[in-house]
Amino acid sequence: MSGTEATALVEARGVEVTYGGGRPLFGPKQPGIRVLHGVNVTIGRGETVGIVGESGSGKTTLGRALLRLVPVSAGTIRLDGRDITRLGGAEMRPLRRRMQMIFQDPMASLNPRHSIRRILGEPLLLHGVAGNRREAEVQIRAMLNRVSLPAAVLDRSPHELSGGQRQRVGIARAALLRPDFVLADEIVSGLDVSTQALVLRLLKELSRDMGLAMAFISHDLSVIRAICDRVYVMRFGEVVEEGPCAQVFDHPQSDYTRLLLDAIPLPEVDPHWLFPGTADAVAPPPVPKETCA
Repeated sequence: MSGTEATALVEARGVEVTYGGGRPLFGPKQPGIRVLHGVNVTIGRGETVGIVGESGSGKTTLGRALLRLVPVSAGTIRLDGRDITRLGGAEMRPLRRRMQMIFQDPMASLNPRHSIRRILGEPLLLHGVAGNRREAEVQIRAMLNRVSLPAAVLDRSPHELSGGQRQRVGIARAALLRPDFVLADEIVSGLDVSTQALVLRLLKELSRDMGLAMAFISHDLSVIRAICDRVYVMRFGEVVEEGPCAQVFDHPQSDYTRLLLDAIPLPEVDPHWLFPGTADAVAPPPVPKETCA
């Protein structure tokens, strides 16, 4: 048993996901469309794992299956050794705090009718992380400071913030619940390069400080290589290659991985590119706070 398997927080074995199918009102039972085909994934405590593949490869479906947001038709998913594959809604509710997701489109995942204060505060009260609104306010302001957002955003609505600010609100919402596992799904794909670097620095810092297990879904191979420890390469709902990032990208074993690398050649990666001006790529410098005009 490897060190990662021995300390696994999230473990998927033989996972299949099938959409559609079932028995219609009239006619024979339909088989449905299988999207994942016996996928195995292990994510250790404090480990950041990348999941890559072209559109339609099944990487987002795999991420949602790990969080039990889509039903699994075969296989098992374990969280901290507990089989959660077929737990009902009531049984999953206490575990939801431990498994959080940062969405690709923060505008679609933030309630446009609510203020940022309400968006961040209500989950704290719902899950009992804060005992009252005053405690919630203290925790929210501390987290805003960590993600380099001014307190003025608390009285704003999501549409009044920039894309980068909204994405940091999404990160803050997930981190406030003190999760064990976070799924980040294409979270920098719609941001400019400088904002991407800002968001990735913040995410890497939080992951390090909180000891999060994180799955990072992206089509950007340079981002995966910069922030992930290991990577899974997916094609047609199957894992075709997995291993440490440097090994997979420098010495790919799968023809498909080679095709991906040839299609989007990786630049020479500077290990300090996320944290320029520092000798230690793991310890980012303070990020200047933005003002809300």
